[in-house]
Amino acid sequence: MLAIIAPGQGSQTPGMLAPWLDDSDIRAMAEEISDAIGLNVISLGTTAGADEIKDTANAQPLIVAAGLMSAHALGATGSCAFVAGHSVGEITAAAIAGVITPIDAMKLVRARGLEMAKAAGNSPSGMAAVLGGDRQVVLRAISDLGLVAANDNGGGQIVAAGDLDAIAQLAPEGARVRPLAVAGAFHTSYMQSAVEPLRTLASKISSTSSAIGVLSNKDGAVVHDGTQILDRIVNQIASPVRWDLCMETLTSLGVTGVIEVAPAGTLVGLIKRAAPSIESFALKSPDDLEAARTFVANHGGM
Repeated sequence: MLAIIAPGQGSQTPGMLAPWLDDSDIRAMAEEISDAIGLNVISLGTTAGADEIKDTANAQPLIVAAGLMSAHALGATGSCAFVAGHSVGEITAAAIAGVITPIDAMKLVRARGLEMAKAAGNSPSGMAAVLGGDRQVVLRAISDLGLVAANDNGGGQIVAAGDLDAIAQLAPEGARVRPLAVAGAFHTSYMQSAVEPLRTLASKISSTSSAIGVLSNKDGAVVHDGTQILDRIVNQIASPVRWDLCMETLTSLGVTGVIEVAPAGTLVGLIKRAAPSIESFALKSPDDLEAARTFVANHGGM
């Protein structure tokens, strides 16, 4: 049984769209996306530097565009039983499942990136990855400093978010702390001002229920109703990402293989550590497509 998974912010790298754009169909898709959202994703994905694509307002549309393009090139949607995305990757997953159109997905993520960047500017805040250590010790250290476990990624990785001074003091026993190069405390109350503008936009987007189950970052639940999926995506902006629960759900459902769409690698790494019984494949470039289709055939019947 196959699942397609989509990465979140931080997975982007300079020039990552370039190899995909050699395909005229994918380039046409990129041009349509750019026109629809008023942002040149071709330039962002080919010539823009690391600082430019690190900007939240640019990173989020670029990541979703890459995911949708690589999923389109793979053409495996009809062979997968489930989809899941990490953070902004939930928008990619919803479009892959057919809940919303790719263009509506790009309009939603464009607004999401802008609103979250605006919210991040309201007060100094940030995030840090906590690697290793006893889970309860780590969670207690985060809570004691008034921080939030904004991403629970499983495999011994929890991302803390909140006030920058508190982040600087975070040092749970037995764990390593690595500050993240992000503009604010995503998936916390610091992002609350971004929720209502996104809710207003989402209310104008047509959604359909999907036969493909969409796993929710909120609690790992499998959701099919289009309205509920969109509502969860909007609320998730200011709520923690429970990717650990999504991986537990994939395992409990009997999923045998997952393909991570571009820019792939991060989620496959987490799957290997937290759910080693599930085979995984990182679709990083068009050079991987032939092997990816064989992987799909082995797990999804393509």
